[in-house]
Amino acid sequence: MTAAPNPRLSPPWLQEPATQRLIAALNAADVAARFVGGIVRDTLLDPSVEPAAASDIDLATPARPEQVSEALISAGIKVVPTGLTHGTVTAIVPPRHFEITTLRRDVETDGRHARVAFDADWEADARRRDFTINALYLAPDGTLHDPVGGLPDLRAGRVRFVGDPAQRIAEDVLRLLRYYRFEARFGSGAGDPPARAACRAAVPLLPTLSAERVAQELIKLLQARDPSRAVRMMQEDGVLAAILPEAARLDRLQRLIALEPEPDALRRLAALITVDCAGAAEIGRRLRFSTEWRDRLAGLAAPSPLDPAGDTRAQRRSLYRVGADRYCDLVLLAAAENRLGEDRLRQLLDLARRWRTPGFPIGGRDVTALGIAPGPRVGALLQAVQSWWEDGDFAADRDACLARLSELADAGMPRSP
Repeated sequence: MTAAPNPRLSPPWLQEPATQRLIAALNAADVAARFVGGIVRDTLLDPSVEPAAASDIDLATPARPEQVSEALISAGIKVVPTGLTHGTVTAIVPPRHFEITTLRRDVETDGRHARVAFDADWEADARRRDFTINALYLAPDGTLHDPVGGLPDLRAGRVRFVGDPAQRIAEDVLRLLRYYRFEARFGSGAGDPPARAACRAAVPLLPTLSAERVAQELIKLLQARDPSRAVRMMQEDGVLAAILPEAARLDRLQRLIALEPEPDALRRLAALITVDCAGAAEIGRRLRFSTEWRDRLAGLAAPSPLDPAGDTRAQRRSLYRVGADRYCDLVLLAAAENRLGEDRLRQLLDLARRWRTPGFPIGGRDVTALGIAPGPRVGALLQAVQSWWEDGDFAADRDACLARLSELADAGMPRSP
């Protein structure tokens, strides 16, 4: 019985000049290479993927890094030794970067790092990878090579470890979290039972991961189109409690996903957790978020400064005080909490899109021009006028605000401490 021929692909990114120049340079030095990993997987899901979207292009080769570098330099291609201990060099062919890694096998692993040997063949290289859908290889002529059954898994929406799941996780504990992230993006069912069993058994290893690596995987998972099924698996398998014990509102996350105009990982995280402002800030610190992200997460925690039932004047005041981006986040979270219906949600989001935030017409120099010395009273007077201006729905112009300022100053209000 004749085996079925390997599928052949001709995606746009493979035909673009940068890729063809790289292939030509390797061929000229008799360096065999195949594209591998995410670019091949994503092309199989969407063969028409455009070059601009194919930003992450990896290759594998039996040639050692020194041979690869020599071939590229001879062709006038810039080479960066990005990971020589792991056999990786980066070829820069504007506008693209290509990571080229020598076929390898693991000699020793400790759950975070691996010592490798560069004496593997294509099948051995495939068997050290994490998931079958990431062990797909595409030859420069467009021929697909699938040594571990990744193509049928990809077509079935099945995320499966290569070989023994427990061994793959022991080699790199981060693979435990990557499993659920890949389930969120590529899975279509209740998950792979052997994979989930191995993940459950490996939960005690999660504290060995750095906070930065945990946060990176969590955010990538929440960026998926609909991560709720994968998050539920994490909850059922004890993974979520280990990395984010505050995550108790999967119901709110699911409602938010159905309502939001586009995915936003941090807003989704705010929907998932049950903490106040201080608790949200602590989560941000624990996950090593940037200051900007910590502040944003804390700003979305309870209690909300927004009253979605307020009239248009109240909504404009909220918009002015918190800004349009945070206002939209708070409105969406309120809707996910069932505090307003979809019609009201659309009204408030439309208001935020249409409203142009006015600038407060006066400043500190206007106060000191009245003969008031710089000090706390300047700020107090400005705050009093601004509150009056906001209460009037921002209708007062500069002249009206100056008149109000004079009234308050003449009346001795607010008084100096």
